[in-house]
Amino acid sequence: MLIVLPPSETKEPGGENDPMDVSFPALDPIRGRLMDELASIPAEEQLAFLKISPRLIAQAEANLTLREAPTLASIYRYTGVLFDALDAGTLPDPALNRILIGSALFGVTRATDAIPAYRLSGNTTLPGKKTVRSFWGTALTEVLNELPHFIVDMRSGAYHSLGPAKDPAVGVCTVRVETEQPDGTRKVVSHFNKHYKGELARCLATSAEDAHDIDGVAEIAASAGFRVETSPTQLTLVTS
Repeated sequence: MLIVLPPSETKEPGGENDPMDVSFPALDPIRGRLMDELASIPAEEQLAFLKISPRLIAQAEANLTLREAPTLASIYRYTGVLFDALDAGTLPDPALNRILIGSALFGVTRATDAIPAYRLSGNTTLPGKKTVRSFWGTALTEVLNELPHFIVDMRSGAYHSLGPAKDPAVGVCTVRVETEQPDGTRKVVSHFNKHYKGELARCLATSAEDAHDIDGVAEIAASAGFRVETSPTQLTLVTS
């Protein structure tokens, strides 16, 4: 199986002076157009459409020199609640090989791909009313549909919409996290959603078993103590 994680808005800065090295070369033309678009817009003007304050202008400035910037493995570039729970630094190589990460700029990367720090969200609209979604078109979906393993898609809405996997030959399921309230009702809580997706991703990535369908994913999760429910294409993780 392959696990597709959402990216984070926050990024680890800096990195090594190694060149950018990103898998899925079929996506390179779109990646290049997005990088060119960002490089052509002064950092001060990027603040508005990136929806960040002037104190974060360094993040916009990073968008101007993406091709020359230091790189980190994507699994270490992204930070935040999900990636804290994943604890990638303690994952063995076979586990990392199961992980992909969605991205507004790169579409999707492998965990070990070398990428620069950048700022761009899946729901961003660039000047001229050009949405990030319009750049990606069907290209990302086509790449995901060609993956050779069952896909566990944990991307959040904005990133899932950039290129949902549709009827890939080996199958796909999405993941939803619901927190059960004292009265028995359920709701999606952002912090818990990210944390438990990180824990579930770690569980699946490190499993000695492989999953070839949603029932296999549910079995691995349940055996690790997660409370899960399934529909034909969605795994629901229930927390309390």
